[in-house]
Parts: sequence; C-alpha cells; structure tokens
Amino acid sequence: MSTLAQKREIIVVPDPETLAETAAQRLIAHIAANPQRPAICLTGGSTPQRLYELLAASPWRERIPWERVHWFMSDDRFVSYDDPLSNIGMARKAFLDACAPTENIHTIPTDKKTPDEAAYLYEQELHIFHPSPLDEDSPLFDLVLMGVGPDGHTASLFPAFPALNEHGKWAIGVPRANVAPFVPRVSLTLPCLASTREMLFLVSGRDKKDILGRVLAGEDLPATRARSEHGKTIWLIDKAAAPYEDKDASAR
Repeated sequence: MSTLAQKREIIVVPDPETLAETAAQRLIAHIAANPQRPAICLTGGSTPQRLYELLAASPWRERIPWERVHWFMSDDRFVSYDDPLSNIGMARKAFLDACAPTENIHTIPTDKKTPDEAAYLYEQELHIFHPSPLDEDSPLFDLVLMGVGPDGHTASLFPAFPALNEHGKWAIGVPRANVAPFVPRVSLTLPCLASTREMLFLVSGRDKKDILGRVLAGEDLPATRARSEHGKTIWLIDKAAAPYEDKDASAR
C-alpha cells in the first residue's frame, strides 16, 4: 500500500444530501475543537453549495460560534465578486453574508490588476492571520474543503502546470485554466493547503466516477498529491461517484 493510501480515509455515503450533512458535522466538530480562532478553508463548485446552505439553516447555524470562526478560500476565479463564476460570491450568497461577521470573511482580492497581485496580497493576509511557520504544531487551517475536477485538478492547481510545484509561496496566480471556465485564477499552493488538521474532499455524481478512480489508484494528478501534512485526509463521496463495484463499503 502506498504512503498516500495509508494516510487517506474514504467514506461513501448514499446521496448528496447525506454528503452535505456529514460534511457539516465534521466542519462543526473542528470548530468546536478549537476554542480560539478556528480557520475554515472553503472550496468552490457545485458540490459544496448544499453544505453551505445547511450551515445557514437550523439546527446547524445555531451550533457555530460565528464571531470566532474565520473563513478563507482555497482558490477563486479572477472575476468580480458578483460574477456567477465567483467562488466566494457563491459562498457569501449561500451562508457567509447572512451568518459571518464581515471581518471574519477573508476574500481573495480579485479586483486587483492581475492574478499575481491578488495572490501576493492574499498571502500577506494569510501571514497576518497566521504568522507562525506551517508546521505540525501550528497548522494554518482547522479544515480545508476540496474538490476534484474532470482532469484531476484541485483548487486551481492543474495537471502539468508550474503552479503545482510551487513550494515557497502560499498563494499564486494561475494565468489560465485547464478546463472551463477558461478564466485566470488565484489558488493556494499545495504546501499551504496541506497545513490543516483535516483535508476533506467532497465528491458527488456519476460524472466524477472515472476521475475519482484514477486519483484513488494513485495516478500523478493534483488531487492525488493534495493531502493534510498534519492530520487526516478524508475523501467523502456519494455512491454515484464511487469507483468501486462494491459501493456499500463505508471506507477503504
């Protein structure tokens, strides 16, 4: 068994609603475990949207100490916040604007001139929030939510792109995307994303079945490389996305 497989836990749930509820439970547990300033890193795309909607509704909303929790983004498209393609725009509409203090929402500044400038400024904001090194005793995040694209990308780290091998910076500009929408991006790097107590991949739908099988088989793809260096890496998937014939297994 590979080192990656040894560090990885796979949880299969029946459907997207159960996936969202399970993710909400894990998110709230990580917030409860940190009595100071929990830091949650959100992801974009359609799969986490139901999770975000749950967080804004009872009983989940009442279980979150909103004044203490800080919210970040793993990546975003280089578009305005009110653009339908904006990851933070989706998250704000789904739950952040209704629940979280404005000062606790850390947005990638996509209103700057270039993705590189936005990445630099976002990295500075991360350093202010977390001036310590990215080490085991002091991870940046309590929970990082992730997804996987049809080409195996995660966040905005695409196969064979130079950004995938960035180890010094915490955030980088991505001049072009490998898949639609073909707009520039800003993404946290793998070392920055790895600085978390748990990395939780959310994968739903039959259209993710093939790429998920490739990732879990160990193919060298960005989503394969992404993992927590300081805690757990969990793949939470619904049955439609499960690449196994035996889909009733809860973990492998």
